[in-house]
Amino acid sequence: QERLRCSLLLLVLLRGTDSFYVPGVAPINFHRNDPVEIKAVKLTSSRTQLPYEYYSLPFCQPTKITYKAENLGEVLRGDRIVNTPFQVSMNVEKKCEVLCNLPNQAVTLTTEQSKLIAERIREDYYVHLIADNLPVATRLEFYSNREEEEKKKEKDVQFEHGYRLGFMDGNKFYLHNHLSFILYYHREDVEDNQEPTYRVVRFEVIPQSIKLEDLKADEKSLCTLPEATASAPQEIDPSKENQLLFTYSVHWEESDIKWASRWDTYLTMSDVQIHWFSIINSVVVVFFLSGILSMIIIRTLRKDIANYNKEDDIEDTMEESGWKLVHGDVFRPPQYPMILSSLLGSGIQLFCMILIVIFVAMLGMLSPSSRGALMTTACFLFMFMGVFGGFFAGRLYRTLKGHRWKKGAFCTATLYPGVVFGLCFVLNCFIWGKHSSGAVPFPTMVALLCMWFGISLPLVYLGYYFGFRKQPYDNPVRTNQIPRQIPEQRWYMNKFVGILMAGILPFGAMFIELFFIFSAIWENQFYYLFGFLFLVFIILVVSCSQISIVMVYFQLCAEDYRWWWRTFLVSGGSAFYVLIYAIFYFVNKLDIVEFIPSLLYFGYTALMVLSFWLLTGTIGFYAAYMFVRKIYAAVKID
Repeated sequence: QERLRCSLLLLVLLRGTDSFYVPGVAPINFHRNDPVEIKAVKLTSSRTQLPYEYYSLPFCQPTKITYKAENLGEVLRGDRIVNTPFQVSMNVEKKCEVLCNLPNQAVTLTTEQSKLIAERIREDYYVHLIADNLPVATRLEFYSNREEEEKKKEKDVQFEHGYRLGFMDGNKFYLHNHLSFILYYHREDVEDNQEPTYRVVRFEVIPQSIKLEDLKADEKSLCTLPEATASAPQEIDPSKENQLLFTYSVHWEESDIKWASRWDTYLTMSDVQIHWFSIINSVVVVFFLSGILSMIIIRTLRKDIANYNKEDDIEDTMEESGWKLVHGDVFRPPQYPMILSSLLGSGIQLFCMILIVIFVAMLGMLSPSSRGALMTTACFLFMFMGVFGGFFAGRLYRTLKGHRWKKGAFCTATLYPGVVFGLCFVLNCFIWGKHSSGAVPFPTMVALLCMWFGISLPLVYLGYYFGFRKQPYDNPVRTNQIPRQIPEQRWYMNKFVGILMAGILPFGAMFIELFFIFSAIWENQFYYLFGFLFLVFIILVVSCSQISIVMVYFQLCAEDYRWWWRTFLVSGGSAFYVLIYAIFYFVNKLDIVEFIPSLLYFGYTALMVLSFWLLTGTIGFYAAYMFVRKIYAAVKID
């Protein structure tokens, strides 16, 4: 009976997948003359990093402004999707039409509004619109550095997201007040007697700046565009009132692109070869590292274990140095076991979240067409992974002879999330002060707090309770009553030297991917190469584990048994390099000059570095702990 029910359920699920589009949403079919709604998302600039909503500038407004209900990810990204007065109908051309409701009457911008527009043009703002959930793009054509003969034939086409609000020439500001929309449709196959249906597959815009006198408008809100050579651009003088017309035209073209691949033009903006190059480079590094590591460690360990296990000359062996000598202290609990286990619990939580998010995104479930899905998924997953974080933290705390499990659970649930929330709240206050749409609204903040204390906290407690009740990890050797003296260490056994040495290999394995992630975050690019990211993540896990094992082996050979905290700190060494890289990126790639954008950049970078340190530190710690338990289980201790 049960088996039958399961197979029926499977059948239903499989049937359901025929009509289910994984990336984003289901396609919308339009008939000729159907309205295609154009919505505005936000204004962004990579110079200020502060998004603003569309109507923060004096654009033409529809009679009733309605905002789309948004998911958590969209709110956190600063999207405020709103309707616009553009009237676009499927496959209906428009030569030139005045946008604001009064025919042939110019819009007057007050001095304040003119000043604001000039300010936004100087800060290099882009406007982002969407039609049928497709973002608008501006086509950039340029000749690549090919041979002269080929130059005449083909141009390289690239797209940039959104369109520029305006441009500067000398000290003068010009506003793009005429938008030529070019929409591409794909004609769907229908029965002979049915009306043809169309789907929107691309949305481009050519922004132009045309002076009021050159745009001849009549009573019917129609206008005529001047010849390209004869027109002067529309200047915005920030010191006085300005008069202008907002106009637009619509042109439709048929396209062979199918609906399913309509996002390809937006996503093929970066070179895939460099990713392969970086992956191969990383794999070579990791194999090289593994080879050296296995040779050294396995050979040395075998020799060590064979020596230590020789019964006859035990006296001679006892005099030599080595990791066997610290067997009575190697599992001595460290200082602050509660904080250590809490940080490792958060690290496990992050690890599970990142692994699942990258894996699901790799399968194409979180494509850029479903806006904000990645962020929403990450937030919810982090909350739900609290069970695993709590479980591992509780078990480790018990192993380290901790007794106050309730306090330990509270510490795990609040330490890392508390730092993140506190820092984000402070940054948010600055963004509020700038009236940017990037500021998280108060209700969302309350909702996040409720999720933290209503979902994450109880789950961490639950996991911690079961982890604490479980058998502690069994350590193969007993700990002595009296701790032994630690000999003086060489300079290269210093923590900071260890961090520098341990961080460089994992960082080298992933820094090319880091560049693309940074440009996705700070320069409004799309990041979608999750297959590569998954490979890089696995390489990162492997290289962190290997480095951590080498470092802990050297440390124990130097008869220093205080490895718990040190392994955690040293394994996270690549986070230090991420910080250095972030500073390099800020100086070389971004032209951020103002105080608040710089503060935002470094605030969010600090959060990324902290999370990355927790993640890599946790991976390294567990690898080293398993290694230490393995080697001490292999020697005979009298």
